[in-house]
Amino acid sequence: MSEQTIDHNELDHALQQCGSNWNAAQAHGLLCGRLSVAGPDCSNDWLGQLLGAAPAEATRDSCTTILDSLYTRTWRQLVERQSEFELLLPDDVESLACRTEAMSHWCEGFLHGLVSEKHPDKLKKRLAAEPVADIIKDMLQITRAAPSGEVADEEDEQALVELVEYLRVAAQLVYEELAEFRRPAADQPVAENETLH
Repeated sequence: MSEQTIDHNELDHALQQCGSNWNAAQAHGLLCGRLSVAGPDCSNDWLGQLLGAAPAEATRDSCTTILDSLYTRTWRQLVERQSEFELLLPDDVESLACRTEAMSHWCEGFLHGLVSEKHPDKLKKRLAAEPVADIIKDMLQITRAAPSGEVADEEDEQALVELVEYLRVAAQLVYEELAEFRRPAADQPVAENETLH
C-alpha cells in the first residue's frame, strides 16, 4: 500500500462510523505504544482493540483501509527514525481546547498501548526505569492538560507546540529504548503492498 498522509478528522469520522470507542488521537497513541513494545506483531491486536465487535463489513473495510495506511506510515517513521514522525492531532485551525484535548487523548492511547498486555519482568523493569519512567510520568500529567482560559493566547499556543514536540521526541525515544524487547525481524519497514489483514 502506498504511504499517504492521514487526516485526523477523517480517521475520527471513520472510527465513529465503525462504532469504535476510540478517537483518532487515542488510536494513533495506542498504535505508537503497541509498536514500541511489540513491533508489527501488534497489528491484529491493535485493530481488535479499536474496532471491537465487527461492524458491517463495508464499514469495517472502509475503516481498516485508513488504519492500514496509518499503521504503515507510523511504523515506517519509527523504524527509520524519520524526523517527520508526528502525532496524529487536529490541524492548527481547530481551537486550542480541541487540540489540547486531542493531545491528552494521544497520551492516554500511548500509555494504554505500553501496558495493555502482560509483560515479562525484564520489560516491566525497563518501563519503570529512566528515561521511560520519566516519560510515562510526564504523559500522565499531560493527560490532565487543559488550556488556561476560554480564549487562547500566544503563551498557551506556544506551550502546546512545545508539549507536542516533546511528545514527538519522547515517543521516538521510547521506541528506541524498548528495541531489545521486540523481535529482531520487527524492525523492517512494511512492504508497500502489505496490509494488516
